[in-house]
Amino acid sequence: MFSQRSYELEHLDKGDYTPEEYEVCLVELRRVNKWLGDARALRRSLVPELERAGLRSFSLLDVGAGSGELLRVAAGAARVGGWRAERLVGLELNERSARAILEESREFAEIGAVRGDAFHLPFADGAFDYVMCSLFTHHFRDEGVVEILREFKRVARRRLFVIDLHRHALAYFLYTTAGRLFLHNRLIREDGALSIRRSFRADELRRLAEGAGLLNVEVRRRFPFRLVLSAGARVS
Repeated sequence: MFSQRSYELEHLDKGDYTPEEYEVCLVELRRVNKWLGDARALRRSLVPELERAGLRSFSLLDVGAGSGELLRVAAGAARVGGWRAERLVGLELNERSARAILEESREFAEIGAVRGDAFHLPFADGAFDYVMCSLFTHHFRDEGVVEILREFKRVARRRLFVIDLHRHALAYFLYTTAGRLFLHNRLIREDGALSIRRSFRADELRRLAEGAGLLNVEVRRRFPFRLVLSAGARVS
């Protein structure tokens, strides 16, 4: 089951859910991401990069941003670290999610939302210092991931970050066991388990990044069962 990526579609990919289920999904997804380390993975990637680059201000695009939770993490980290977040934008194809970014980010005037397609980002070349996504790339086949990363490379001036799941039998077992006990939303419970089967091993994600022409590719494992890809977008 885990030797190769699954390409079975998740409920969120098929659209076979009700508006009520999706609303609850947004709430539970924030809780799951907090438990499972996406915010921590972003802080351990973006903050060291800002320190190395010596920037006083920066811009960030989050593709497939959901309700914008990681944009708020980035905004909070900027305030603590003394950086000025000039422009933090969440891109979502889903209209409800794009609206949720603004609704949930009222305390952060620097956060905005745009509806758009990850395969054709509605931004000029080099429009953002950094481009990122979290738990997004596993929704696509390998060739689609390469296309998306090429768009990230086009839009990013400095670096890009991809946070996704590490495909591992233990991760699947733990998630499905906990899901039966604690997860009430069908989309989170069933799609979450399938997401692990659709996700990557480190060498697979590295190969896709190199196929997209990214520079200085690094893929690191983060607790618990996360992979973080960091890569350069342009020759400095």
